[in-house]
Amino acid sequence: MNIEILGTLAVSVNGVSITPTAPKARQVLALLAVRADQVVPMDVLIEELWDAEPPRTARTTVQTYVLHLRELITTALQDSTGGSRLTAKDVLMTFPGGYLLRSGDGSSDIREFERLSDAGYAAMDASDFAEASRYLREALALWSGPALVDIQAGKQLETEVKRLEETRLCALDQRIEAELRLGQHRSLLAELTVLVRRYPTHETLCGQYMLALHRSGRRGEALDAYQRLRNTLVRSKGLEPSAWLRRLQRSILLAGADDNQALPAEERKGVRLSTAC
Repeated sequence: MNIEILGTLAVSVNGVSITPTAPKARQVLALLAVRADQVVPMDVLIEELWDAEPPRTARTTVQTYVLHLRELITTALQDSTGGSRLTAKDVLMTFPGGYLLRSGDGSSDIREFERLSDAGYAAMDASDFAEASRYLREALALWSGPALVDIQAGKQLETEVKRLEETRLCALDQRIEAELRLGQHRSLLAELTVLVRRYPTHETLCGQYMLALHRSGRRGEALDAYQRLRNTLVRSKGLEPSAWLRRLQRSILLAGADDNQALPAEERKGVRLSTAC
């Protein structure tokens, strides 16, 4: 089975698509795919499709969607030239209270993203910034757009999409961190200019932008970027910037930032967005 989630949904068996066209059937497949090899309870599927107001026929309707998916899987298995003895129920399995989509030894863009990003984080920890940049660039290249961009998401899928976006941002800021440490501040400026506009309260990206500007001889613009972030944080959240970013602002103000590293060493842990990074 091939599962693609980091963009539009695409699930195939033996190279044959099993992605349905009906919106709610697509939701069911998307949730099963994003949690592949895990049992997804019936109640979770019902909440995804209808939130707190499911119809009386909700369970039967979900079973109908599962039956339709199994019909697509059966067709894909019949098209196989490998003589597989698998049945649709071996791929989309029934368990007490729920269903499990078995990925087998196929490919998954989520699993590949996690593998590459983990390798990138390990290289960062080893101060091998060139390798970190390479792995993290490969990981980020797997994204063709927002996760499940073509799916009408309910609460369960919204949570999964937010989680995936967090992992993408984590990989992105660590890739930029690695490349700043390689002295690529000028080549990063255009990308960072777009990112700080897209994420106006993201302190790590702002700090990286400030450093790239400062090292490019644009100290005044770096200080302006800090002030814009501060104004936005105070106005929208009633918060001041974090201590590490305030220290970075002061070091740039005094023209004392250390140009040999992307962020002060004692604050590197603050760069990462979550412990998963």
